[in-house]
Amino acid sequence: MLPIVHHPGYSIDWPERHPFPMAKFRALRERLSALGFDSRDDVRWITPHPASSDALLRTHTADYLQRFYLGDIANTRRTPSGFPWSPALVERTLLEVGGTLATVEAARENGLALNSAGGTHHAYADRASGYCLLNDLAVATHYLLAEHRLERILIVDCDVHQGDGTAWIFRHEPRVFTFSIHGEANFPFEKVRGDRDVALPRGTDDDAYLRCLARELDPILSDFRPQFVLFDAGADVHAGDRLGHFSLSTAGLYRRDRFVLARCRDLGIPVAGVIGGGYDRDLQALADRHAQLFLAALALNPECCRSGKG
Repeated sequence: MLPIVHHPGYSIDWPERHPFPMAKFRALRERLSALGFDSRDDVRWITPHPASSDALLRTHTADYLQRFYLGDIANTRRTPSGFPWSPALVERTLLEVGGTLATVEAARENGLALNSAGGTHHAYADRASGYCLLNDLAVATHYLLAEHRLERILIVDCDVHQGDGTAWIFRHEPRVFTFSIHGEANFPFEKVRGDRDVALPRGTDDDAYLRCLARELDPILSDFRPQFVLFDAGADVHAGDRLGHFSLSTAGLYRRDRFVLARCRDLGIPVAGVIGGGYDRDLQALADRHAQLFLAALALNPECCRSGKG
């Protein structure tokens, strides 16, 4: 069984010319439906609840959360995330983080689970950044540390942008290993040192990317021996992405995602996957790129999912 977490509230009404494609979550859900995911007996859809303040406070400061909830009421309606603040934005952000929390719990039981949102890796403990208000990867990791007493959690971040917020949050946490493979000449232009950072040049194609990923990931898996993996499968490495500057194909995305999931399956490591970045204005093309993660997971089902408790 492959659990997929989705909420209609992931997409909200949004300024038409805003560079962040807020409608992509709805487009992805429609794409998965068109691919037959709704009619499969081996797919289970999960509707998440908003993340609680208690869960968020393991990662974010109380002062920042108050400003997040209230929208920095004194000065501006636009946060450092690049988003225009609104109560609806607060609610969808809480749903997104709650979705990743539901995904890690489902992955513990099934060996693999996916969120149709998530990957907000630029958010710091005390501030927003880069279209990221709350760091769902960090919140979910802290949940696993606190509630399930895990001792070795690996974050595999394949978004084209370095996960600077995640690296900063866990900079002094030996139980968490942050691995980011990203664009060298891309946001954030001042990188934060993680446990393993690999910066690749503009124009990196399928073969170069996948060779590098295999060379880097395998030693981390064997040396760190993670008990759980969070996988940020950013689609912004695609050649058609407006903000990526890499040259991966859609087939390359599929190969990347299947490689990561299969490696973890072979080692019996549960994986929670999130979709990460993707910024094409063509929502159908973008949804198809994000869908590669789900197609890769389904191709490994049920073998992959037997690695969990279920």
